Amino acid sequence: MSPTVVTKIVLAMLLWAACFPLITVGLIYAPHLSFATLRAVLAGATLVGLAMALGRPFPRGRRMWMTLAVVGFGATSLGFLGMFHAAEFVSPGLATVIANTQPLLAAMLGVAWLGERLARVGWIGLLIGFAGILVIALPRLLAGGQDGSAIGFAYIVLAAAGVTISNVAIKSIAGQVDAIYAMGLQLLMGSVPLAIAAALLEDQSTIVWNTTFTLSLLGLALFGSALVYWLWFSVLEAVALNRAIVFSFLAPIFGLTIGALFFAERLSGIQFFGIALVILGIVFVNLKGAAGDQH
Repeated sequence: MSPTVVTKIVLAMLLWAACFPLITVGLIYAPHLSFATLRAVLAGATLVGLAMALGRPFPRGRRMWMTLAVVGFGATSLGFLGMFHAAEFVSPGLATVIANTQPLLAAMLGVAWLGERLARVGWIGLLIGFAGILVIALPRLLAGGQDGSAIGFAYIVLAAAGVTISNVAIKSIAGQVDAIYAMGLQLLMGSVPLAIAAALLEDQSTIVWNTTFTLSLLGLALFGSALVYWLWFSVLEAVALNRAIVFSFLAPIFGLTIGALFFAERLSGIQFFGIALVILGIVFVNLKGAAGDQH
């Protein structure tokens, strides 16, 4: 894996980790679904507008559009729904941890659906990384507020399932469609169910358009969505899903760091041990010969 690809992955994970704190801040001023819809529409319109300005080739073909619809429903509709509602019940650090337990499932789907290969050492690395996630999350899961945490956990599982499905779908079309158009269109398509639900269930007049909300929305849309999805798509054009997805385990580390810096969340010794396991797992998956070259 080239240094450029690794840099893109690490930047994407950092930006993804920053999403939950930004959501937490913005939800003070806007209803959940309305906020999620605004994020998706702004991000999607930005990417589509950029693709048009650059003269990129427009996606064509029924299969391509069906796949983009699957990506939009998984990553944007389900992903944003889960993320925005989870932020109400779960602390930013823990939310980022739970949401990023999906690499193991994504790797399994990559083998079953995409025909990718992962050697034994690679599976060991995924299991080590997953164990690290459990170790990191354990103190927070055992701390009070069980009812709220259970609801938040359910929303995050929903988001993780959507993101997992979308990752497999993205990989299946990587290299066959322009990345900017593809990610912009999936965001716009995924925003439709969110917009319908928001119109039926929420009062958009309650949105407070102050500086804090505007900055959180812009950060989520432009950096936490538009830039992240372009980075991630370009990564999956270059490497196998099972090699790239393991880096999702980095997002909890960045998330906990953000939580400690801005939300007074403290890291324990056991969480540092979990972080070490995560890093070890990433190394194992990307050892020479751990993953097949199919991508």
